[in-house]
Amino acid sequence: MGSEQNGVVPPPEVAEAAKKGLELADKFHRGGKPVALRRGRQLAERRRVSWRDLSAISDFFERHAVDGQGAPIGWGDDENPSPAYVSWLLWGGDAGKAWVGRIMERAERAMRGEGGKAA
Repeated sequence: MGSEQNGVVPPPEVAEAAKKGLELADKFHRGGKPVALRRGRQLAERRRVSWRDLSAISDFFERHAVDGQGAPIGWGDDENPSPAYVSWLLWGGDAGKAWVGRIMERAERAMRGEGGKAA
């Protein structure tokens, strides 16, 4: 867990994805369940993300990793986005998935005693 104990600040690319998700959710009124909207605001504002939040973000991406596969209708479409695409962005988008994946991987290595920095 290391330095995540006090939380980490989302990188700019994660904040940008969340901002885009917030804009699309507001414009199209889709993909914005309350928890996703709260997460989107947290990431967009680059507020510290706790270990508990990192775990929730990781869980979201694990559950929804297949949502964008196979070019579903509305995925990546900023003029008529699918609810799943908007939600994906609210949770940090591809950048968020990669970011939290790196953190979780380092944390797992540290827990196994393989060393490495967890942030």
